[in-house]
Amino acid sequence: MTKEEIKELNNKLKNASPEQIIERVLPIFDQHIALSSSLGAEDQVLTDMLLKINPKARIFTLDTGRLFPETYDLIDRTSRKYKTKIEIYFPDFQKIQTMVNNKGINLFYESIDNRKECCHLRKIEPLQRAFSTLDAWICGLRASQAVTRQNIDIIEWDENNNLVKINPLAKWTEEQVWEYIHNNKVPYNVLHDKGFPSIGCQPCTRAVEPGEDVRAGRWWWEDPDTKECGLHKR
Repeated sequence: MTKEEIKELNNKLKNASPEQIIERVLPIFDQHIALSSSLGAEDQVLTDMLLKINPKARIFTLDTGRLFPETYDLIDRTSRKYKTKIEIYFPDFQKIQTMVNNKGINLFYESIDNRKECCHLRKIEPLQRAFSTLDAWICGLRASQAVTRQNIDIIEWDENNNLVKINPLAKWTEEQVWEYIHNNKVPYNVLHDKGFPSIGCQPCTRAVEPGEDVRAGRWWWEDPDTKECGLHKR
């Protein structure tokens, strides 16, 4: 898909609902599109929408080896509810073993470089394997989630992965996400009820205080402008 085609598609979908966006892009990419899910609230909404449109649609997630127990439980509950199998991609154990033995089990607290190395091995490399058979990926980014995401489009060209990236919830608010979850009885991570609006790896995620940014609990020891793991450059 060219940049002009992406621009044209964005114009056509600028007032479309997330379901309409998904219905429009699925036939374009056929078997070469998938939802990349972190099991967060937004991705659970997209899982529900996607599988209602196509029960055989492909969904995958990354098991970094440092996830919360509640996240593993949600993978199981989601797979059972929708009678599907969420594909799970793991990091290369030898690379993780070398990194941990050289720099320590919690190396990410010591420097941004260490944290990014850990994210790269645990997230980026497995993601690239998942992307190897895709032409497009669906994700749950919203413009209001963080300062690094304010300018996202519904359809984007992902230069880092040479794929088309679809953000059906780009214009949604957090309130709309939760309204959909409750109205459609979508399973969600119980940590959301304990002050965790954004959930990643256990040692890199904390609950947030009332009034804090929704991603304030992710890599909270870093400057807000650096708080991306590399999956999304903005």
